[in-house]
Amino acid sequence: MKTIFITGASSGLGSACVKVFSDKGWRVIATMRNPAAGAALAQLPNVQVMQLDVNNLHQLQTVVKEVMAKYPADVVLNNAGHILMGPLEGFTDEQVILQITTNLLGPIRITQAFLPYFRERSSGLFLNVTSTGALLPEPFMALYGATKAAVETWSTAMRSELSKVGVRIKTLIPDLMQTSFVSNAQLILHPAYQQWVDKMLALFSNPDSPLVYDDPADVATFVYNATVDDSDQLHYLIGNNAIRVGATIEKEGVENILNYKEKFYFSA
Repeated sequence: MKTIFITGASSGLGSACVKVFSDKGWRVIATMRNPAAGAALAQLPNVQVMQLDVNNLHQLQTVVKEVMAKYPADVVLNNAGHILMGPLEGFTDEQVILQITTNLLGPIRITQAFLPYFRERSSGLFLNVTSTGALLPEPFMALYGATKAAVETWSTAMRSELSKVGVRIKTLIPDLMQTSFVSNAQLILHPAYQQWVDKMLALFSNPDSPLVYDDPADVATFVYNATVDDSDQLHYLIGNNAIRVGATIEKEGVENILNYKEKFYFSA
């Protein structure tokens, strides 16, 4: 039985991946900051829920050691993330640090902790969830997009290094999903920018908005397929929205799309 270790598994894409991999007959180590949020997941076949805050380095190292002693993982899905939304002028240094630590240092630290075990076996796969925001950042989400772009670049650079010891790495790039995107974000306000933030939030929260959201369950199937394929592909657009975004970027170019987004969000 194959085993996958998932961070940020309590909701959204992480929870959907737990369900898909369990249904496919995998053992799933579903980690989250609050294990009570995973009570329903713990009832699924071969699912083990564990507490893990990826920002707690000591806990992270302890959990990885325990997992590899009991249920040696074959795949690690770095899914845990934090969304900081708002104007840069409004951010405190602590908020900036939390964004970077969770989204960038989290995957790096998890990978570093698992790597000795994978290297000894000359096998293993790391999957890093990023975002189309790494390719095409949204207004007032510059720092979030920057952390996801950093994970993309870091993963790309790591492929050569890991291949030397028989380990693989891939990035998974979703677009907007039905995961309470705005309510899950940490929204930071600043009066100088409020009118524009309000316009953007209105579009995200309006059920009649032209914005389209993927179903996390569908995206989780993309994750599973990327996990089990034997190709050397590094980057995967996961979900129909992400695939459309990728095609649009290739056709129109980033600058043209950014100009369109500026009008879309703020001209009304």
